[in-house]
Amino acid sequence: MDAMALKAVQQRFGYEFKDCDLLRRALTHRSHSTAHNERLEFLGDSMVNCAIALALYQKFPELPEGELSRLRASLVSQPALAALAENLELSGHLALGEGELKSGGGRRPSILSDALEAVLGAVLLDGGFDAARQVVTGIFKTPLASISPDTTSKDAKTLLQELLQQERQPLPQYVVAAIHGEAHEQEFEVECVIAHFNIRCTGRGSSRRRAEQEAARQAYELVSAV
Repeated sequence: MDAMALKAVQQRFGYEFKDCDLLRRALTHRSHSTAHNERLEFLGDSMVNCAIALALYQKFPELPEGELSRLRASLVSQPALAALAENLELSGHLALGEGELKSGGGRRPSILSDALEAVLGAVLLDGGFDAARQVVTGIFKTPLASISPDTTSKDAKTLLQELLQQERQPLPQYVVAAIHGEAHEQEFEVECVIAHFNIRCTGRGSSRRRAEQEAARQAYELVSAV
């Protein structure tokens, strides 16, 4: 990638790298070379989750943990990250192997979202946590400003189903693992199983529906991170 392209990416992210090799690696898919972005994507994934969690914690001081998790999941889902990557015009700067180029890999949500997270992981290494947090809140400025517990109406099971359908994977299975307590005050324990990703999450609630929703919320966050 030439210096002009690197400069354009840095301008869109609002961050100037001291080590531009980190940015080059962040934009390199594993199909292109062994010096690819997967380790940086691992860092960036955690960075984004932490920065968005902090932003939501500060924005909604009275919101309970479950609602905060739901809002964060909607902001950092693969489709949401891919859309941000498109807005930042990352697709035109990715280093892809010949096969991915021919198949339009630069537009694939999984590749775009991973590249975005890899760039943020690169910022974390290059400039530290505070710099990376500022970049995250900058590129998420519009989604963070518009998100609301009232407007994010889709429940966890719906979000999980839509995400799996987008990935062309079978729908999850919900299995009642246990029922505790007397009939008038039962607690349900439900497992959400997604065989393709080897995911098995357990939710608990005063009704089967609530337990399923809690299990789906956990599974959604895990699938989004895959």
